Amino acid sequence: MTAPGAALPVPVTRPATRRRRVARWLSAPPRLWRRSLQLRVVVLTFVLSGLLVAPLGAFLIGRIGSGLVADKRRAALAEVSSGLFDAQTRFTQADRTDDASTETLLWETARDLGSKGSPAGLYDVALLPTGTTDPGYVGENFSTADIPGRLRAAVSENSAEAETYTQVHRDGKLIQSLIIGGPLTTAGGSSYELYYSFPLTSEEQTLGLVRTALELGGLAIVCLLTLVSYVVTRQVVRPVRTAARIARRLAAGVFDQRMVIRGSDDIAQLATSFNDMASALQSHIVRLEELSRVQQRFTADVSHELRTPLTTVRMAADLLYGSRAGFPPAVARSSELLHNELDRFESLLVDLMEISRYDAGMAVLEAEDADVVALVRRVAAEEGHHADQQATVLDLAGLPDITLVAEIDSRRIRRAVRNLVENAVEHSEGQPVEIALAADAEVVSVRVRDHGTGLSAEDTERVFQRFWRADPSRARRTGGTGLGLSIAQEDVRAHGGVLEAWGRRGEGAVFRITLPRRLGGALTGFPLPLVPPPDRAVHPRTVLPARVPVGDQAGVALQPDPSDDQEGRGGQDPTDQLLTGRR
Repeated sequence: MTAPGAALPVPVTRPATRRRRVARWLSAPPRLWRRSLQLRVVVLTFVLSGLLVAPLGAFLIGRIGSGLVADKRRAALAEVSSGLFDAQTRFTQADRTDDASTETLLWETARDLGSKGSPAGLYDVALLPTGTTDPGYVGENFSTADIPGRLRAAVSENSAEAETYTQVHRDGKLIQSLIIGGPLTTAGGSSYELYYSFPLTSEEQTLGLVRTALELGGLAIVCLLTLVSYVVTRQVVRPVRTAARIARRLAAGVFDQRMVIRGSDDIAQLATSFNDMASALQSHIVRLEELSRVQQRFTADVSHELRTPLTTVRMAADLLYGSRAGFPPAVARSSELLHNELDRFESLLVDLMEISRYDAGMAVLEAEDADVVALVRRVAAEEGHHADQQATVLDLAGLPDITLVAEIDSRRIRRAVRNLVENAVEHSEGQPVEIALAADAEVVSVRVRDHGTGLSAEDTERVFQRFWRADPSRARRTGGTGLGLSIAQEDVRAHGGVLEAWGRRGEGAVFRITLPRRLGGALTGFPLPLVPPPDRAVHPRTVLPARVPVGDQAGVALQPDPSDDQEGRGGQDPTDQLLTGRR
């Protein structure tokens, strides 16, 4: 049941689901096209071979069709010339010229010419009088309507043979035909026209068979070329895919993977070179891991072994420092320098021990729900004296007056924030240090900005390196051990968060911590921008005194942190409070 006032969930409609499914289906082919080299080669081979075979087939069909029609025309012209010669011979040798005899001669001539066999194939004959509408003598499958008027005019006016291609009616269908005509003159002086109709049906059938054969042959060639390209690209792509898979395994730390070598061709040489590279990489990484283990063990051993003599030296130095009032000035100054440098040495030792814990994977989070706003205000209060010494102020106007609870290890996050604040104060050049905090339902961000010397783009990439200093020329009394930011980054990373830096010469630097509010959660956004807006004038009302009193700042009552008492009672390493981070 939904609580009163709560927003009802918006149901996902079926059309929206279908649209998403259709969008996935539509985006799948382009994605597959971009990812598969083999697919691109096969498709391009199919398309290009099709573009090559199609015009070639069309050219061959055109040439074959032209050849068939040309052969048909030559045979038809020969047949027409022979028929005209035979008919004219009959008309000239006729001994009777009366109408009855002439009609009989014309009918017999048309019948005999239409019944002859010919290399030109089947044909029909029409014998028509010139200049009249007399139907004349027409074959069974021929009609005077099939003879174009322009052909009759050409024959009668030029008294010569003429030809044309046209469509004629045959068995109720229109078929392509070649019609050739020529003039004749009887013994009585009458003019006639002899026409031959040669159907092109057999040529069209032959051309259709050739076209089908070429289409099937062309399709077979295209498919064969596509298959060949698939096989060839598979032989090339498969080893590449195997190399990519093994490379991913190598990147994941599995160094026993190797490519199978077959033959001695280029692919085999690639596999050999790849295996040699993997073996060399494995040996280098094993050597580096061993060196790293030796360094970690050396750091841990040295840090541990130095604690006892350092404790003895510290006791003696404290005794001398406490009695410096009775020493000569030179000896008193020496005891003060010894006391200060022992502080730095002890801080460096604690940092080395903390780094060695992270390197050895022994750092354990003790997470609990804590108010991040109160934690940041407490760090600001602790750093008030340091800010006074640097003649700067801490601007806490960016801290909200609410409680923001997150699941964190308070000791480690407080140490990380303290490192950032001390670092900003150290490099503020007397300008205010701005501390801001913002959060949403999943993420919380803390940002510390100074307006001092700033960082270059190259510096922001190296600022978290161990023992790195932004300005090596700065006096060694300023700045910490060079490990503070590295430890802060490890503290934040252990929570699943990120610590980022931005800077610009002459405009200061910005450090931002972003953490999930629940341990193991994902970073879904950044409530605070890393790159700040242009500098604004600091309003007096937004700047709080550098020494922030613990207890009642901006209406938030700060209670003593139980972890402080725990550290004081020895529950945590008491030297953690000496951890300071500097650029």
